[in-house]
Amino acid sequence: MIEFFSASTRMVNSKRAMTECIEAAFGEGNDTQCDVIMIHASIGHNYQDLAAQAHELVPGATILGASSCGVIGSEGVSESMKDVAIMAMKGGSNEICTAYVDSIYGHDSFEKARQMGKSLKQQNPAINMLYLMASGIDIADDQLIKGLEAELGSQVTIFGATSADNMKGIVSYQIVNQQVLEHGAFVIGFADPTLSVLTRATHGFVASGESMTVTRSEQNRIIELDGRPAWDVFTERLGLDHSASCGETIPIGALAEELPDDLKQEYGNNHILRVVTKKDDNGTMHYATHCPVGTRLWLTARDEDLIFNEADKMMEWFNQQANGKKPVAVFHADCLARGRYLFNKIMKEELVAAMQEPLSINGIVPPWIGMYGFGEFARLGGNNEYHNYTSALYAIYRDL
Repeated sequence: MIEFFSASTRMVNSKRAMTECIEAAFGEGNDTQCDVIMIHASIGHNYQDLAAQAHELVPGATILGASSCGVIGSEGVSESMKDVAIMAMKGGSNEICTAYVDSIYGHDSFEKARQMGKSLKQQNPAINMLYLMASGIDIADDQLIKGLEAELGSQVTIFGATSADNMKGIVSYQIVNQQVLEHGAFVIGFADPTLSVLTRATHGFVASGESMTVTRSEQNRIIELDGRPAWDVFTERLGLDHSASCGETIPIGALAEELPDDLKQEYGNNHILRVVTKKDDNGTMHYATHCPVGTRLWLTARDEDLIFNEADKMMEWFNQQANGKKPVAVFHADCLARGRYLFNKIMKEELVAAMQEPLSINGIVPPWIGMYGFGEFARLGGNNEYHNYTSALYAIYRDL
Protein backbone atom coordinates (compact mmCIF):
# COMPACT_ATOMS: atom_id res chain seq x y z
CA MET A 1 0.00 0.00 0.00
CA ILE A 2 1.17 3.50 -0.80
CA GLU A 3 1.99 5.83 2.09
CA PHE A 4 2.32 9.61 1.89
CA PHE A 5 4.50 12.03 3.89
CA SER A 6 4.61 15.82 3.47
CA ALA A 7 6.31 18.91 4.85
CA SER A 8 6.97 22.53 3.85
CA THR A 9 9.33 25.27 4.95
CA ARG A 10 10.53 28.77 4.17
CA MET A 11 14.32 28.87 4.14
CA VAL A 12 16.93 30.72 2.08
CA ASN A 13 19.47 27.91 1.77
CA SER A 14 18.13 25.33 -0.69
CA LYS A 15 20.03 22.32 0.66
CA ARG A 16 19.07 23.10 4.23
CA ALA A 17 15.46 23.62 3.19
CA MET A 18 15.35 20.17 1.62
CA THR A 19 16.95 18.58 4.68
CA GLU A 20 14.40 20.22 6.95
CA CYS A 21 11.48 19.08 4.78
CA ILE A 22 12.63 15.46 4.69
CA GLU A 23 13.28 15.37 8.44
CA ALA A 24 9.88 16.93 9.16
CA ALA A 25 8.02 14.66 6.74
CA PHE A 26 9.38 11.40 8.15
CA GLY A 27 10.34 12.51 11.63
CA GLU A 28 13.96 13.16 12.56
CA GLY A 29 15.95 9.93 12.88
CA ASN A 30 13.31 7.77 11.15
CA ASP A 31 13.78 5.74 7.98
CA THR A 32 13.43 8.02 4.96
CA GLN A 33 13.49 5.32 2.29
CA CYS A 34 10.74 5.93 -0.25
CA ASP A 35 10.01 5.62 -3.96
CA VAL A 36 9.33 9.21 -5.04
CA ILE A 37 9.98 12.65 -3.59
CA MET A 38 7.99 15.39 -5.30
CA ILE A 39 9.13 18.97 -4.75
CA HIS A 40 7.37 22.30 -5.22
CA ALA A 41 9.65 25.29 -4.74
CA SER A 42 9.36 29.03 -5.29
CA ILE A 43 11.35 30.59 -8.08
CA GLY A 44 14.06 31.95 -5.76
CA HIS A 45 15.49 28.52 -4.95
CA ASN A 46 18.39 26.69 -6.58
CA TYR A 47 16.66 23.68 -8.11
CA GLN A 48 19.88 21.81 -8.76
CA ASP A 49 20.76 22.07 -5.05
CA LEU A 50 17.27 20.92 -4.02
CA ALA A 51 17.49 17.86 -6.25
CA ALA A 52 21.05 17.02 -5.22
CA GLN A 53 20.24 17.21 -1.52
CA ALA A 54 17.11 15.07 -1.89
CA HIS A 55 19.15 12.48 -3.79
CA GLU A 56 21.89 12.51 -1.15
CA LEU A 57 19.43 12.02 1.70
CA VAL A 58 17.20 9.48 -0.08
CA PRO A 59 19.42 7.94 -2.79
CA GLY A 60 16.90 5.31 -3.84
CA ALA A 61 14.06 7.73 -4.60
CA THR A 62 13.04 9.25 -7.91
CA ILE A 63 13.22 13.03 -7.50
CA LEU A 64 10.60 15.12 -9.32
CA GLY A 65 9.66 18.75 -8.92
CA ALA A 66 8.52 22.06 -10.31
CA SER A 67 8.92 25.78 -9.84
CA SER A 68 6.03 27.73 -8.39
CA CYS A 69 4.91 31.11 -7.12
CA GLY A 70 4.47 29.78 -3.59
CA VAL A 71 3.49 26.58 -1.83
CA ILE A 72 0.66 25.18 0.28
CA GLY A 73 1.33 22.49 2.85
CA SER A 74 -0.32 21.02 5.90
CA GLU A 75 1.53 23.78 7.77
CA GLY A 76 -0.30 26.50 5.79
CA VAL A 77 0.40 28.89 2.93
CA SER A 78 3.59 30.71 1.97
CA GLU A 79 4.33 32.84 -1.07
CA SER A 80 7.87 34.06 -0.51
CA MET A 81 10.68 33.59 -3.01
CA LYS A 82 12.14 30.80 -0.82
CA ASP A 83 9.34 28.29 -0.19
CA VAL A 84 9.72 24.52 -0.47
CA ALA A 85 7.13 21.76 -0.05
CA ILE A 86 7.54 18.03 -0.56
CA MET A 87 5.35 14.96 -0.81
CA ALA A 88 7.22 11.71 -0.29
CA MET A 89 5.58 8.50 -1.49
CA LYS A 90 6.37 4.94 -0.50
CA GLY A 91 4.61 2.00 -2.15
CA GLY A 92 4.59 -1.71 -2.70
CA SER A 93 5.99 -3.48 -5.73
CA ASN A 94 5.47 -1.33 -8.82
CA GLU A 95 2.56 0.60 -7.24
CA ILE A 96 4.20 3.94 -8.09
CA CYS A 97 5.51 4.49 -11.63
CA THR A 98 7.07 7.56 -13.20
CA ALA A 99 7.88 8.85 -16.69
CA TYR A 100 9.05 12.12 -18.18
CA VAL A 101 9.84 13.93 -21.44
CA ASP A 102 11.93 16.98 -22.30
CA SER A 103 11.57 19.63 -25.02
CA ILE A 104 7.78 19.56 -25.01
CA TYR A 105 5.94 22.47 -26.66
CA GLY A 106 2.48 23.28 -27.93
CA HIS A 107 2.96 21.63 -31.33
CA ASP A 108 4.12 18.25 -29.97
CA SER A 109 2.23 18.03 -26.67
CA PHE A 110 0.08 15.10 -27.81
CA GLU A 111 2.95 12.90 -28.98
CA LYS A 112 5.14 13.68 -25.97
CA ALA A 113 2.29 12.90 -23.59
CA ARG A 114 1.60 9.69 -25.45
CA GLN A 115 5.23 8.67 -24.91
CA MET A 116 4.79 9.12 -21.16
CA GLY A 117 1.51 7.21 -21.20
CA LYS A 118 3.10 4.33 -23.08
CA SER A 119 5.96 4.18 -20.57
CA LEU A 120 3.55 4.07 -17.62
CA LYS A 121 1.44 1.38 -19.27
CA GLN A 122 4.51 -0.78 -19.84
CA GLN A 123 5.52 -0.40 -16.20
CA ASN A 124 2.07 -1.27 -14.81
CA PRO A 125 -1.15 -1.47 -16.87
CA ALA A 126 -3.18 -1.35 -13.63
CA ILE A 127 -2.54 2.38 -13.11
CA ASN A 128 -5.88 4.05 -12.37
CA MET A 129 -4.81 7.62 -11.58
CA LEU A 130 -1.83 9.83 -12.27
CA TYR A 131 -0.29 13.14 -11.30
CA LEU A 132 0.77 15.29 -14.27
CA MET A 133 3.19 18.21 -14.13
CA ALA A 134 4.31 20.16 -17.20
CA SER A 135 5.91 23.43 -18.14
CA GLY A 136 3.47 26.31 -17.74
CA ILE A 137 4.64 28.12 -20.89
CA ASP A 138 3.90 27.17 -24.53
CA ILE A 139 2.10 23.89 -23.84
CA ALA A 140 -1.17 22.63 -25.32
CA ASP A 141 -2.58 21.22 -22.10
CA ASP A 142 -5.67 19.67 -23.66
CA GLN A 143 -3.35 17.69 -25.91
CA LEU A 144 -1.39 16.46 -22.90
CA ILE A 145 -4.61 14.92 -21.63
CA LYS A 146 -5.48 13.39 -25.00
CA GLY A 147 -2.00 11.93 -25.42
CA LEU A 148 -2.06 10.24 -22.02
CA GLU A 149 -5.61 8.97 -22.58
CA ALA A 150 -4.58 7.51 -25.94
CA GLU A 151 -2.44 4.99 -24.07
CA LEU A 152 -4.10 4.69 -20.65
CA GLY A 153 -7.77 5.33 -21.44
CA SER A 154 -10.08 8.12 -20.36
CA GLN A 155 -11.09 6.21 -17.22
CA VAL A 156 -7.70 7.03 -15.66
CA THR A 157 -8.07 10.18 -13.56
CA ILE A 158 -5.47 12.84 -14.39
CA PHE A 159 -4.73 15.52 -11.80
CA GLY A 160 -1.90 17.98 -11.38
CA ALA A 161 -0.65 21.38 -12.47
CA THR A 162 1.67 23.38 -14.69
CA SER A 163 4.81 24.98 -13.29
CA ALA A 164 5.24 28.73 -12.92
CA ASP A 165 7.61 31.58 -12.31
CA ASN A 166 6.70 34.63 -10.25
CA MET A 167 4.04 35.68 -12.76
CA LYS A 168 6.51 36.99 -15.33
CA GLY A 169 5.67 34.38 -17.96
CA ILE A 170 9.35 34.04 -18.87
CA VAL A 171 10.49 30.57 -17.81
CA SER A 172 9.39 27.81 -15.44
CA TYR A 173 11.34 24.77 -14.29
CA GLN A 174 10.83 21.05 -13.82
CA ILE A 175 13.09 18.71 -11.84
CA VAL A 176 13.70 15.14 -12.95
CA ASN A 177 16.29 13.46 -10.73
CA GLN A 178 19.50 15.49 -11.28
CA GLN A 179 18.18 17.41 -14.29
CA VAL A 180 16.57 20.86 -14.23
CA LEU A 181 14.43 21.35 -17.35
CA GLU A 182 12.65 24.38 -18.82
CA HIS A 183 10.23 22.59 -21.17
CA GLY A 184 9.72 19.26 -19.48
CA ALA A 185 6.79 17.22 -18.21
CA PHE A 186 6.51 14.26 -15.86
CA VAL A 187 3.83 11.90 -14.62
CA ILE A 188 3.46 9.80 -11.48
CA GLY A 189 1.18 6.82 -11.95
CA PHE A 190 -0.56 5.15 -9.00
CA ALA A 191 -1.58 1.49 -9.08
CA ASP A 192 -2.56 0.81 -5.48
CA PRO A 193 -5.96 -0.94 -5.72
CA THR A 194 -6.95 0.34 -2.26
CA LEU A 195 -6.70 4.01 -3.34
CA SER A 196 -9.10 6.24 -5.24
CA VAL A 197 -9.05 9.98 -5.96
CA LEU A 198 -11.66 12.72 -6.10
CA THR A 199 -10.85 15.88 -8.07
CA ARG A 200 -12.62 19.22 -8.31
CA ALA A 201 -11.81 22.76 -9.48
CA THR A 202 -13.56 26.11 -9.09
CA HIS A 203 -12.66 29.66 -10.05
CA GLY A 204 -15.33 32.26 -9.17
CA PHE A 205 -14.71 34.75 -12.01
CA VAL A 206 -17.54 36.26 -14.08
CA ALA A 207 -17.39 36.98 -17.82
CA SER A 208 -18.23 40.54 -18.84
CA GLY A 209 -18.53 42.80 -21.89
CA GLU A 210 -18.61 41.88 -25.55
CA SER A 211 -16.84 38.77 -26.71
CA MET A 212 -13.82 38.62 -29.01
CA THR A 213 -13.73 36.04 -31.78
CA VAL A 214 -10.72 34.00 -32.85
CA THR A 215 -10.36 34.67 -36.58
CA ARG A 216 -6.99 33.00 -37.12
CA SER A 217 -5.21 30.35 -35.07
CA GLU A 218 -2.83 27.41 -35.27
CA GLN A 219 -3.18 24.79 -32.56
CA ASN A 220 -2.57 26.62 -29.24
CA ARG A 221 -1.48 29.88 -30.87
CA ILE A 222 -4.08 32.62 -31.37
CA ILE A 223 -2.84 34.75 -34.28
CA GLU A 224 -5.82 37.07 -34.76
CA LEU A 225 -8.80 38.23 -32.75
CA ASP A 226 -11.56 40.05 -34.63
CA GLY A 227 -9.31 40.15 -37.70
CA ARG A 228 -6.39 41.92 -36.02
CA PRO A 229 -3.19 40.81 -34.24
CA ALA A 230 -4.41 38.97 -31.17
CA TRP A 231 -2.16 40.67 -28.62
CA ASP A 232 -3.17 44.15 -29.83
CA VAL A 233 -6.87 43.39 -29.42
CA PHE A 234 -6.36 41.65 -26.07
CA THR A 235 -4.33 44.47 -24.49
CA GLU A 236 -6.64 47.16 -25.86
CA ARG A 237 -9.60 45.47 -24.23
CA LEU A 238 -7.64 45.36 -20.96
CA GLY A 239 -6.80 49.05 -21.22
CA LEU A 240 -3.08 48.32 -21.58
CA ASP A 241 -0.53 49.35 -24.19
CA HIS A 242 0.39 46.61 -26.66
CA SER A 243 3.92 46.72 -25.24
CA ALA A 244 2.59 45.22 -21.98
CA SER A 245 4.19 41.99 -20.79
CA CYS A 246 2.41 38.73 -20.03
CA GLY A 247 3.12 39.40 -16.37
CA GLU A 248 1.03 42.56 -16.56
CA THR A 249 -1.94 40.83 -18.19
CA ILE A 250 -2.11 37.62 -16.13
CA PRO A 251 -3.71 39.11 -12.98
CA ILE A 252 -6.44 40.94 -14.91
CA GLY A 253 -6.60 39.06 -18.21
CA ALA A 254 -8.37 35.78 -17.54
CA LEU A 255 -10.10 34.77 -20.78
CA ALA A 256 -13.38 32.87 -20.65
CA GLU A 257 -14.84 30.23 -22.97
CA GLU A 258 -18.52 29.39 -22.53
CA LEU A 259 -19.19 25.89 -21.25
CA PRO A 260 -21.86 23.54 -22.60
CA ASP A 261 -25.12 23.83 -20.68
CA ASP A 262 -24.72 20.43 -19.04
CA LEU A 263 -21.45 21.47 -17.36
CA LYS A 264 -22.41 24.92 -16.10
CA GLN A 265 -24.21 23.79 -12.96
CA GLU A 266 -21.50 21.32 -11.94
CA TYR A 267 -18.79 23.93 -12.43
CA GLY A 268 -20.70 26.65 -10.62
CA ASN A 269 -19.98 28.96 -13.55
CA ASN A 270 -20.97 29.48 -17.16
CA HIS A 271 -17.38 29.70 -18.37
CA ILE A 272 -14.04 27.95 -18.12
CA LEU A 273 -11.00 30.23 -17.99
CA ARG A 274 -7.75 30.33 -19.94
CA VAL A 275 -4.44 32.14 -19.38
CA VAL A 276 -1.96 33.64 -21.84
CA THR A 277 1.62 33.04 -20.67
CA LYS A 278 3.61 33.88 -23.81
CA LYS A 279 3.39 36.26 -26.77
CA ASP A 280 5.37 36.62 -29.98
CA ASP A 281 6.66 39.87 -31.44
CA ASN A 282 4.06 39.71 -34.23
CA GLY A 283 1.17 39.77 -31.73
CA THR A 284 0.48 36.03 -31.62
CA MET A 285 -0.66 34.79 -28.21
CA HIS A 286 0.26 31.34 -26.88
CA TYR A 287 -2.95 29.96 -25.40
CA ALA A 288 -3.13 27.14 -22.84
CA THR A 289 -5.10 24.79 -25.13
CA HIS A 290 -5.96 24.39 -28.80
CA CYS A 291 -8.23 27.27 -29.78
CA PRO A 292 -9.99 26.82 -33.15
CA VAL A 293 -11.19 29.64 -35.38
CA GLY A 294 -14.63 30.82 -34.32
CA THR A 295 -14.00 30.45 -30.57
CA ARG A 296 -15.56 33.33 -28.64
CA LEU A 297 -13.60 34.74 -25.72
CA TRP A 298 -14.69 37.09 -22.97
CA LEU A 299 -12.74 39.13 -20.45
CA THR A 300 -13.60 38.43 -16.83
CA ALA A 301 -13.74 40.03 -13.41
CA ARG A 302 -13.20 38.25 -10.13
CA ASP A 303 -16.11 37.99 -7.72
CA GLU A 304 -14.71 37.46 -4.23
CA ASP A 305 -18.03 36.38 -2.73
CA LEU A 306 -18.45 33.85 -5.54
CA ILE A 307 -14.90 32.56 -5.02
CA PHE A 308 -15.58 31.76 -1.37
CA ASN A 309 -19.12 30.48 -1.98
CA GLU A 310 -17.97 28.08 -4.69
CA ALA A 311 -15.05 26.92 -2.54
CA ASP A 312 -17.52 26.09 0.23
CA LYS A 313 -19.69 24.16 -2.23
CA MET A 314 -16.62 22.29 -3.46
CA MET A 315 -15.80 21.15 0.06
CA GLU A 316 -19.40 20.06 0.67
CA TRP A 317 -19.13 17.98 -2.51
CA PHE A 318 -15.92 16.30 -1.33
CA ASN A 319 -17.45 15.27 1.97
CA GLN A 320 -20.62 14.03 0.31
CA GLN A 321 -18.68 11.95 -2.20
CA ALA A 322 -16.31 10.60 0.47
CA ASN A 323 -19.24 9.21 2.49
CA GLY A 324 -17.54 9.59 5.85
CA LYS A 325 -13.98 8.78 4.78
CA LYS A 326 -11.10 11.23 5.22
CA PRO A 327 -8.25 11.51 2.72
CA VAL A 328 -4.87 9.91 3.31
CA ALA A 329 -3.26 12.64 1.18
CA VAL A 330 -4.24 15.80 -0.69
CA PHE A 331 -2.60 17.30 -3.76
CA HIS A 332 -3.52 20.92 -4.40
CA ALA A 333 -3.04 23.20 -7.42
CA ASP A 334 -3.94 26.86 -7.12
CA CYS A 335 -3.59 29.55 -9.75
CA LEU A 336 -0.86 32.00 -8.80
CA ALA A 337 -3.26 34.85 -9.61
CA ARG A 338 -5.47 33.66 -6.73
CA GLY A 339 -2.62 34.11 -4.25
CA ARG A 340 -1.13 37.40 -3.15
CA TYR A 341 -1.57 38.89 -6.62
CA LEU A 342 -5.35 39.01 -6.17
CA PHE A 343 -5.85 38.59 -2.43
CA ASN A 344 -4.30 40.07 0.64
CA LYS A 345 -2.71 37.65 3.09
CA ILE A 346 -5.73 37.30 5.34
CA MET A 347 -8.11 36.37 2.53
CA LYS A 348 -5.64 33.92 1.03
CA GLU A 349 -5.14 32.11 4.33
CA GLU A 350 -8.89 32.09 4.98
CA LEU A 351 -9.51 30.50 1.59
CA VAL A 352 -6.95 27.73 2.15
CA ALA A 353 -8.20 27.13 5.70
CA ALA A 354 -11.73 26.75 4.32
CA MET A 355 -10.42 23.94 2.11
CA GLN A 356 -8.20 22.21 4.65
CA GLU A 357 -10.53 22.13 7.65
CA PRO A 358 -13.24 19.89 6.08
CA LEU A 359 -10.59 17.34 5.03
CA SER A 360 -8.86 17.24 8.41
CA ILE A 361 -9.24 14.71 11.23
CA ASN A 362 -9.57 16.26 14.70
CA GLY A 363 -7.91 19.39 13.40
CA ILE A 364 -4.94 17.53 11.89
CA VAL A 365 -4.40 18.22 8.18
CA PRO A 366 -3.46 15.09 6.19
CA PRO A 367 -0.24 14.99 4.13
CA TRP A 368 -0.76 17.92 1.79
CA ILE A 369 1.20 19.45 -1.07
CA GLY A 370 0.06 22.43 -3.09
CA MET A 371 1.54 25.04 -5.37
CA TYR A 372 0.65 28.32 -7.00
CA GLY A 373 1.15 27.63 -10.70
CA PHE A 374 -0.08 28.55 -14.16
CA GLY A 375 -2.81 25.91 -14.56
CA GLU A 376 -4.63 22.93 -13.07
CA PHE A 377 -5.83 19.48 -14.19
CA ALA A 378 -9.09 18.14 -12.70
CA ARG A 379 -12.13 16.24 -13.92
CA LEU A 380 -15.24 18.04 -15.16
CA GLY A 381 -18.37 16.30 -16.36
CA GLY A 382 -16.71 12.94 -15.75
CA ASN A 383 -13.82 13.79 -18.09
CA ASN A 384 -10.24 14.90 -17.56
CA GLU A 385 -10.01 18.66 -18.11
CA TYR A 386 -7.51 21.50 -17.96
CA HIS A 387 -8.36 24.66 -16.00
CA ASN A 388 -6.89 28.09 -15.31
CA TYR A 389 -7.40 30.54 -12.44
CA THR A 390 -8.91 27.84 -10.21
CA SER A 391 -8.41 26.26 -6.84
CA ALA A 392 -8.16 22.55 -7.62
CA LEU A 393 -8.07 19.81 -4.99
CA TYR A 394 -7.20 16.15 -5.45
CA ALA A 395 -8.10 14.10 -2.37
CA ILE A 396 -6.83 10.53 -2.23
CA TYR A 397 -8.85 8.08 -0.14
CA ARG A 398 -8.19 4.55 0.99
CA ASP A 399 -11.07 2.17 0.42
CA LEU A 400 -12.17 0.42 3.57
